[in-house]
Amino acid sequence: MNTALVKVKLALRITTSDFDDEISDLINAALIDLKIGGADGANVELTDALALRAVITYCRMHFGEPDEYERLKLSYDEQKAQMSMATNYTEW
Repeated sequence: MNTALVKVKLALRITTSDFDDEISDLINAALIDLKIGGADGANVELTDALALRAVITYCRMHFGEPDEYERLKLSYDEQKAQMSMATNYTEW
């Protein structure tokens, strides 16, 4: 099992593998969304702590029916905006 999936499942408090496909799809969607939002540098990888944190926030926001959707959405949007403006995460 890949490390990102393990970390996202831990953040979601998921211990079963029943949702692995759905969570993997969310991880991939988060990476695509970050790139669409302008964070398209080589560091937008799941080995980078900031990128992984944004992916976890995205997954928490979209998995199930979170009570804190609005707070998570604001947090993710800010993380994405910060990454899209940082030279380490963009292709200038």
